[in-house]
Amino acid sequence: MSASTATGGGGGGSGEPRHGVRILCLWAVFTVIVVPLIIWVVGPHIPPFDRSVQSSDQHNVNVVLLTLAVPIVGMIWVFFGYSIAVFRNRGDEVVDGPPLAGEPRIQITWLAVTTVLVLGLATYGTVGLLGKSKGAGGGQGPSPLSRPAASTHPLQIQVIGQQWLWTFRYPSYGGVETAQLVVPVHRWIEFHVTSLDVIHSFWAIELGVKADAVPGNDNVAFLNATKTGTFQVRCAELCGLWHGHMNSFGKVVSPTAFASWAVAREQQYAAITKDLPPYSTVYYPQPIRRG
Repeated sequence: MSASTATGGGGGGSGEPRHGVRILCLWAVFTVIVVPLIIWVVGPHIPPFDRSVQSSDQHNVNVVLLTLAVPIVGMIWVFFGYSIAVFRNRGDEVVDGPPLAGEPRIQITWLAVTTVLVLGLATYGTVGLLGKSKGAGGGQGPSPLSRPAASTHPLQIQVIGQQWLWTFRYPSYGGVETAQLVVPVHRWIEFHVTSLDVIHSFWAIELGVKADAVPGNDNVAFLNATKTGTFQVRCAELCGLWHGHMNSFGKVVSPTAFASWAVAREQQYAAITKDLPPYSTVYYPQPIRRG
């Protein structure tokens, strides 16, 4: 049996089965059945769900990547399954098959398909990052490449990591610092993430925001929550003995409820706030090295 016949590329009059055609038909059936299940059955359950502009963007990317990966993995499974079933040695004596030569059509097709996929996904990802998600919730350093339009007036919230808790400072409300993160719905938030000691990683899981908290660094991330409710806040960077306990819950509330909450916290903590250092993008506690 020639290599071209084995791949379905020749042997039309030899009576040999066109294995390549069979493999493609099996792969097409697999793809037609499984891809819709991925999109409409599995897709809605893929995190981080639809709680913000950023999480929605990440959710869509995850669904797209999985949808594209399934036919590729399916082709590998079908090819190996078919090869095991059809080309296995059926006798007691082990017999080597015929020598195989390269198949240019397969090589060129594989190269073309993977090139289109890589370039297409790179374009898709770049448009998403620089589009409406404004960085998809990832920290962009002190000078973000993509930020909301100035007309949206983002609310600044400073996220401060320290062993082993998170605190949140609101410069628009007298620089008050709280242990709970509360944000208004349908308003752009500009997080300024930093640390007092070691490297932490601020992760608002359901909102799709994740940014490293590095001492001496102001790491900016954007958020626009689209649904009210609670969300988890965790540290995603191993930061010491009690790293696993560095978590809390935040809230997305209505603009009116947020304003009431923020004003109440500003008044409640006024005596403490005046003893805090002035609002800054980074802080250096004294002594600089904590005991």
